[in-house]
Amino acid sequence: MSDLGPVGLIFVLIVAIWLLSSIKILREYERGVIFRLGRVLPSPKGPGLIFVFAPFDRMVRVSLRVDTLEVPPQDVVTRDNVTVKVNAVVYFRVLDPKPAVIEVSNFLYATSQLAQTTLRSVLGEVELDELLSQREKLNVRLQSILDTHTSAWGVKVTMVEVKQVDLAEQMIRAIARQAEAERERRAKIIHAEGEYTAAEKLSMAAAVIQKEPVAIQLRYLQTLVEIGSERNTTIVFPLPVDIMAGLGRTLQVLTDSVAPKAGNP
Repeated sequence: MSDLGPVGLIFVLIVAIWLLSSIKILREYERGVIFRLGRVLPSPKGPGLIFVFAPFDRMVRVSLRVDTLEVPPQDVVTRDNVTVKVNAVVYFRVLDPKPAVIEVSNFLYATSQLAQTTLRSVLGEVELDELLSQREKLNVRLQSILDTHTSAWGVKVTMVEVKQVDLAEQMIRAIARQAEAERERRAKIIHAEGEYTAAEKLSMAAAVIQKEPVAIQLRYLQTLVEIGSERNTTIVFPLPVDIMAGLGRTLQVLTDSVAPKAGNP
């Protein structure tokens, strides 16, 4: 080493420092896109130990982990002219680091802006009821549209979730009144169905009693047993309805026979 002289030692020291500074370590979830003299290398480097020979090489680190992007609240006018504020969350990851660096200047900002415009355009095509009740369907549609546009950047949108829908106070009260009216309608329908079923059962019971007149006497006795089990002093005399009908017809005949006699001078 002493034969090299001071200049040689300095040169060797500079080369050693340059080589040490060229050593880069990439984590398991990182890839390095290398630009050598301005031209990108065919494949990204990493993970592990790589060499980046500055100033000839320049490296751009890209993370392959799933990233979360929160879309700020957007003013959306639905198809039925209802104004709502909607925000969402987008989950995405970089599948191909090379186009994520070359095809777009900032894929994170571009994905954010695309998510905002897509959220407004898609939700503006649906009605409020569909927005509130079919959120899973809208999430799948948003994810499909975003993934179609970001695939050219090497970005994969894995999931989109509509996070919150804010309504005006007047619209909240209107929805509450609508829900109350719907519940009342269902209650009336159920009550009417119960009355209809009860009427059918009573009609069937009347048909059975008409075939077997003794059944009405058994029903009277059963009613007396139920009343007597309560240990009260009530006395019940069963009076068949047909007796009252017979008395009514007899009185009508007597009235008709008396009326002509009273009219004679």
